[in-house]
Amino acid sequence: MTDSPPRTRLTGPGATGGTTGSDGNGTDADRLAALGYRQELRRSLGVLGNISMGFAVVSPVVGLYAVSQVGLSVAGGAWVWALPVCLLGQLLVVAVYSELASQWPLAGGAYQWSRRLAGPAFAWLTGWMWQFAVMFANTTVAYLASPWFFALFGLTPTPTRLVLVSVVFMLVCALVNAYGINLLRWFVSLGIAAEAVASVLVGLALLLFCRRHGFGLLTDLLHAPATAGVSTTAAFLAVVAVGGWAFIGFDACVSTAEETKDPARQVPRAMWWALLSVGTVVILNAVAVELAHPDPAAVVRGADLDPVTTAVTTAFGGWSAKPFVVVVLVSFTACLMASQGGAARGLYSLARDGVFPFSARVRAVNRHKAPIGGLVAATVISSAALPLGLRSAAMGSLITFGTAATFLPFFLLTVVSLTARLRGTWRPSGPVRYGRAGTAINALAVVWTGLEVVNICWPRTILAPPGAPWYQVWAAVLGVGLVTLAGLGYLLVRRPQRLMRDAPPERPETGEPTPAVL
Repeated sequence: MTDSPPRTRLTGPGATGGTTGSDGNGTDADRLAALGYRQELRRSLGVLGNISMGFAVVSPVVGLYAVSQVGLSVAGGAWVWALPVCLLGQLLVVAVYSELASQWPLAGGAYQWSRRLAGPAFAWLTGWMWQFAVMFANTTVAYLASPWFFALFGLTPTPTRLVLVSVVFMLVCALVNAYGINLLRWFVSLGIAAEAVASVLVGLALLLFCRRHGFGLLTDLLHAPATAGVSTTAAFLAVVAVGGWAFIGFDACVSTAEETKDPARQVPRAMWWALLSVGTVVILNAVAVELAHPDPAAVVRGADLDPVTTAVTTAFGGWSAKPFVVVVLVSFTACLMASQGGAARGLYSLARDGVFPFSARVRAVNRHKAPIGGLVAATVISSAALPLGLRSAAMGSLITFGTAATFLPFFLLTVVSLTARLRGTWRPSGPVRYGRAGTAINALAVVWTGLEVVNICWPRTILAPPGAPWYQVWAAVLGVGLVTLAGLGYLLVRRPQRLMRDAPPERPETGEPTPAVL
């Protein structure tokens, strides 16, 4: 069912308190009221706190682990060149997001922006897809973190134990999130501080003092494409498809926009810093790990399934194994906490418009000013998918779907923003705008995200484990199709767009929104 929240008219600022807005007139709460919403979440994040949310979700350690083994095995030493390509492509997306977040600094950015650019039905579908992408990404992060728990204590995991520990991870992170943004910021900041220091120090040490190969290895395919039975071009495209996963998550900065001071300026700044800093660390460590690895060809042969750990422990000795496991475990935990918080705030944004199932409950905010209803819903949905971990093919399919489902909202949003620009229905009017260059950047972002969606969804046996069932090879197409059909079904049956509040009209002479009726 869809519950519509009580509607009240905002006649004043909508909330008291808050910091001075980006235009110097009024508070952030006034600006939020002008966009049609009351200040319900605690606005206490500075730009560093907002950066920490994006950094944690992008997570250089998590990203590197997600792509290094696949990259080496498919494209040999030359795989690292896919990373700058993916980073440059995602910087185009950040540029578009910066203009949107600057004009409309709201939680649930993809949904809120699409609503203003393309209408309620399209916005709801975009929000639906984005939410399930994030919630199922949380499932995979929790599942991928659990083996490191067993490695820390020298225990042997079983599929059942992995699932149970994953549930514990999910619940612990939810508990931290439930105590509000300040506690979440403290835990996430502590985690990324440890991760950033360790990542940079380890990467530099490997590169400067533990290098076993010359830089020529970075252009050596090591016969990997031939071993996989594909062309060099096909191998590189496959690595680009996987490599994109290392540069997502910067939109977590948008999720906490309503808890950030002066968000119209600081959220775009945080997205740029989060992606650039993580991208630099990921590329540094990818190169360092490859050049310090004792036998990269072993990864191509499938004899080494964890090249990162092999490179680190070989370079620093066996004593480094446990500290390294701790760093990885902390990184995964911080990533899950921040991403779970983003999912909760996205659901809160949908529910306060009355367009998500059980909206009256999902939109609830607790005494710590945390979106407790969205947090509970996001945790339940993410945890419900964890039993897929009892079968490796099923969990592998979910991981593949998550990457595709994350890039699809990027593509949809860049398309509708470019369309609105060309039609003249959207003229960026926030503190961050790029003028005529913004249109060219937006067009390039459409090309990049469109190609990447097709690239990720393209069924490839080389990215699936040997003997994988057909549905794992087609997981991206099947997963996106099923979630889209479910969303369309709900849209046609329940018609949530009828309950959606109209986006506040903007004053053409100023570009500023007029107060809305809630």
